[in-house]
Amino acid sequence: MATRLFRAVIMGPPGSGKGTISERIALSFGLKHLSSGDFLRDNIAANTEAGVMAKTYIEKGLLVPDHVMAHVLLPRLEQMTRHSWLLDGFPRTLAQATALDSLCELDMAISLNIPFETLKERLSERWVHPASGRVYNMEFNPPRVQGVDDFSGEPLVQSDDDKPEAVLSKLRLYKDIAKPVIDFYKKKGILHSISGTETDKIWPYVSSLVSAKVPAVQASAQAKPLHTHQH
Repeated sequence: MATRLFRAVIMGPPGSGKGTISERIALSFGLKHLSSGDFLRDNIAANTEAGVMAKTYIEKGLLVPDHVMAHVLLPRLEQMTRHSWLLDGFPRTLAQATALDSLCELDMAISLNIPFETLKERLSERWVHPASGRVYNMEFNPPRVQGVDDFSGEPLVQSDDDKPEAVLSKLRLYKDIAKPVIDFYKKKGILHSISGTETDKIWPYVSSLVSAKVPAVQASAQAKPLHTHQH
């Protein structure tokens, strides 16, 4: 591992494969993958002050506000003085980016630029069996019979969240909020935008970008594609 610490953030809209790429980076370069979603769940499970606050928003279907997210994440980052890390899911807003900036200096911000149509397709692929909670993805793990649960034979439904119009508004919201964050990192000269439609084709670009800054820990991990679900 590099003696000098490496700190990076990765940004991307829902359905961009950000979680998969983050895991690959962490594995290949020995970085800690810090997911804001995981931190939130840990805080909620541990009933911390920030977790209790976050839960009230999540239960109402609202986005967790900046100050609560900062309260969840920044103390954890302060403890990680000896680790190289990749932060996924934070900062989401300009306020979060400036809060992070006052805590530490980033080496890199990766922005995944995935075409609207690809995202729309990926996000509209999710279907659920309501009684069991089983989730199917028409692309990655489709049911044996179209529109029917494998075990019960009951019909599958699409949640309101995954319907095309909900997907579009989710993507628009991301774009509006992310633009100032992307501009903020562009001005700092650390932004790297990577475009593409397939995770496996994007990966070599991400890999060579990061390896220019951090020696690879496991050359083998780069050769082995990781098969994980899209986030």
